[in-house]
Amino acid sequence: MRPILVLVLALTVSCVAHHSATAFRVLPAQPDYLLRSPDSKEVPFAEILSRYTKVGSGWVELGPQTELRVENAYFREGAPKHGLANFLGTEIARYQVLPTGTLEQISVESRVDQPPSDQPPVQQLLSESQQRRHHHRFFYQVLLSKKSNVRSAVLLGAKSTDELDRMTNQLMSEPESVCGDGSSQCTVFPEACTVSLEIAVMVNGARRTVSWGSTLADFFENHRHVELFRRYQNELAPVEVDNRDHEALRVPLLPGDVIKWR
Repeated sequence: MRPILVLVLALTVSCVAHHSATAFRVLPAQPDYLLRSPDSKEVPFAEILSRYTKVGSGWVELGPQTELRVENAYFREGAPKHGLANFLGTEIARYQVLPTGTLEQISVESRVDQPPSDQPPVQQLLSESQQRRHHHRFFYQVLLSKKSNVRSAVLLGAKSTDELDRMTNQLMSEPESVCGDGSSQCTVFPEACTVSLEIAVMVNGARRTVSWGSTLADFFENHRHVELFRRYQNELAPVEVDNRDHEALRVPLLPGDVIKWR
């Protein structure tokens, strides 16, 4: 019986060790908490998003499983594009990033009863030619003209990352040379347009989109216990987080994450 008992204990220890090796773990550290992956690599919280896709000063490169949400405000024909007096409502278009890097429109929602003829529908703000580009970089706000002092959201499209880098440098120094009239590689969204980058996660079995940069803490309020699971080698691996540590709950979310609470 003793050899059998030893074998059972060995298998039990082996299973426990294997289970712990396939989990992510949040580790307290200074100046930034760390996320240790199952292969023992440690990444500071501040670098988690940039390990998923390229991130720069004021811009994000659109990566797989991310979505672009474009919400444009509409006003009475001929009226100023601001204020509540002439506001008619908004239209929302959503685009998902395909594995090839191209963009696909997945939905259009209109909250405008009678769209004005002098303002294009929201789905026309992003041209089909730019959607077909394989590399995109989204800029939250760019000062395109010092005279107007207006900052606009901008989307660049290119054939390669190297081309995107060149266009980015040019956009920062001479924006009009990149985003001039008729440019098929640059979309300047209207001043009354709100553009945001989002990701899809699963929350208690239901798909939900959240803003890029959201953290587990955004789902912790009013719940005693929250669990997070993340893809690792085509499987879901638990992320071990101390729910009592508010700093640990600031771990950034990634596309495809699964969240459960009770």
